[in-house]
Amino acid sequence: MPIKNRMADLHEEITGWRRHLHEHPEVLFEVHETAAFVAEKLRAFGCDEVVTGIGRTGVVAVIHGKSTASGKVIGLRADMDALPMQEITGLPYASKTPGAMHACGHDGHTAMLLGAAKYMAETRNFDGTAVLIFQPAEEGGAGGREMVDDGMMERWNIQEVYGLHNMPGVPVGQFALRAGPQMASADEFDVVLVGRGGHAAVPHEAIDLVLVGSQIVVALNSIVSRNVDPVKHAVLTVATFQTESDTQNVISQTVKLRGTVRCFDGDVRDLIEERFTALCSAIAAAHGAEARITYKRGYPPTVNAEAQAKFAADCAAAIAGEAAVERNTPPIMPAEDFSYMLEARPGAYIFLGNGDTAMCHHPMYDFNDKIIPLGCSWFAELVERRMPAA
Repeated sequence: MPIKNRMADLHEEITGWRRHLHEHPEVLFEVHETAAFVAEKLRAFGCDEVVTGIGRTGVVAVIHGKSTASGKVIGLRADMDALPMQEITGLPYASKTPGAMHACGHDGHTAMLLGAAKYMAETRNFDGTAVLIFQPAEEGGAGGREMVDDGMMERWNIQEVYGLHNMPGVPVGQFALRAGPQMASADEFDVVLVGRGGHAAVPHEAIDLVLVGSQIVVALNSIVSRNVDPVKHAVLTVATFQTESDTQNVISQTVKLRGTVRCFDGDVRDLIEERFTALCSAIAAAHGAEARITYKRGYPPTVNAEAQAKFAADCAAAIAGEAAVERNTPPIMPAEDFSYMLEARPGAYIFLGNGDTAMCHHPMYDFNDKIIPLGCSWFAELVERRMPAA
C-alpha cells in the first residue's frame, strides 16, 4: 500500500493528537480549545498564514508550494466538533467532558488534516497553494455555511474543495464516493395541532387530535410513494407524536408531530414541502382543527462535481490501489454540511473505511487510528497531483 513514507513516520504522533482531541470534545461552535490546539500546531509547522475566527470559530491555514506560478488553489476541509452525547467506551483516552463525545470521528478528520499540513509545510512539493479548512459545527450548526458566508472562498481564492469522512463497516484501506448526489438534504418539521380538548367518554364534544394526527401521519407517508417520481429517492419520517396528556380519559388540546425529510433533488425537495403543508392544513381543517406548521430547510444535498469526483478517486487509487476504490458507491440519506462548500466551489467528498467499529453517533464509537496514514496521504496526494511541482 503506497502510503507516503512521511505519513507512516508521523503515524504515532498524529495518533497522539487524535486521542488528545478525543479526550477533550467540544460541540457546535464552542470549539475554542480545539481551534486553539489546531492553530498552535499549524503555526509550529510553519504554515504561511494561520487565521482563526472564520465562520465564528473556524481555522484556516495557507501553505504555499515551492512555486505558486500555476495560480492554482485547493481547499482541504476537516470538521472539528463533537456530539452532545455521553461516551461509554471505557477507553483510556475517553471523553473527559460529561455529555460530549467525538462519536463521529471528527477528531480523526482533524488529526489527519493536521498530519497532511505538517507534511506539506515540510516538503512544499507542489506549484500552487493549499488552503486547509478546520470547520466548527458540522453536527447541526451549519458551520460550513458560516465559513462560506464569511467570505472564505473569495478571501483565499479557493478554486476546488475536498473533504473526507470515515465510514464504519467499510474495510480499512477502502475508499468510496460517487459523482453527483452522494448524501441527502436534511429538512425538519414541527407541526402543532390545535383542537378542543375534552373527556374521552364524550369525544363528540371535543376535536380528537390523536385521530387527526394519525390521519396526517398516514397521509404524509403517501407523499413519497404517490407524489415523488419513483426513480428518485426521498424519505419522510414522522419521528415524534406527542400529546399533552398521557392520561387514559383525556383528549388533548394540542398534539405535536416532529420529523425529518431527506432527498437528493431540489425539485423533489420543493414538492415534498408543498405537499406536506397542503396535507397537514387540509386534514386538520377538515376536522375543525388547526395545523401550525414549521418547516425548516436544513443542509442541502452533498453533490460531488463529476471531474473532481474522478480526480479524488484517482488520488485514492494512487494511495490504496484501484481495487480499493469504489467509484460509484450508492448514495446515502444522512446529511453533511460540506454541501455548502460544494455549492460554492466544485469539489468532492469521499468516504474512508473505518473497519468493523460501532456506527457513527453510537456511544461505543471510536475512530480507527489505523486509517490515519491513508487519510493524510490522500489529502497530500490531492495537492501534489493537482498542482505538480515544475
